[in-house]
Amino acid sequence: MKWRLKIDRRSLPEYLALALIAPPLVIGAMVDFCFTSPIVFAVHVGVFITIGALAYFLPWPAKTAKATRRFLRALPLALFLAFIAVVAHANITAIWSSRGRIFTNASNIPATKIGLVFGTSALVKGRENLYFRYRIDAADEAWQTGKLETLIVSGDNQYRNYNEPEKMKQALIKRGIPENRIVCDYAGLRTLDSVVRAKEIFGADPILFISQRFQNERAIYLAKANGIEAYGFDARDVQTQAGLKTKLREVGARVKMWLDVNFLDTRPKHLGEKVEMPE
Repeated sequence: MKWRLKIDRRSLPEYLALALIAPPLVIGAMVDFCFTSPIVFAVHVGVFITIGALAYFLPWPAKTAKATRRFLRALPLALFLAFIAVVAHANITAIWSSRGRIFTNASNIPATKIGLVFGTSALVKGRENLYFRYRIDAADEAWQTGKLETLIVSGDNQYRNYNEPEKMKQALIKRGIPENRIVCDYAGLRTLDSVVRAKEIFGADPILFISQRFQNERAIYLAKANGIEAYGFDARDVQTQAGLKTKLREVGARVKMWLDVNFLDTRPKHLGEKVEMPE
């Protein structure tokens, strides 16, 4: 039995309209979600659905009604496919942007002089955070090559009893890295903040990012978008349930990354005065 794909030529204008309309609607909804509160976003979605429902049931002329209703019935599927396409593009673009710039062998890393270790908590629910340990391992390994002169430890310090940069600094000192070669960035609230601040506050360009591959890929994309020469050295990944959850969150993080660069023009939450690096 032979299967044939049948396309009604009279529907081609509608398919074309769907292909043109769906991606901007999806991107617009994503931008709206980033800018507004969940309640406001839900109201906007409700208004959109209401308008669609009204258009579906309006007393159009016979031919117009048939085409309009066919279009509106196909619109949800078109929006879903456009959503998948945008998510896939955002995730693939980070991989593509970082090709040839990420290393797993410390002896191959370029002499960038400055490395940036992305922050994470030392403990999760009272247990050791393997992401933290493996990043410290990687930073120590990269330092031992002699190709780095300074390490920036960038992370969250929003609360009095939570200080990612200081925890990383102490862990690196215990590995034998001189204290005066470690600089803390206490305003690395997000990967984007850490990357942009590395250049604008600390003058790091070029720079070597040290983290798991998923974050290195995203960081290099952000660095390129901000005119920074960047490379990545991969820390060991975490192969546990926590690692799986992190990878799932990364899918959304890359969408936000892509929106930040191309539509939101996002800047770090804090900038401030420039910091002189150790001589």
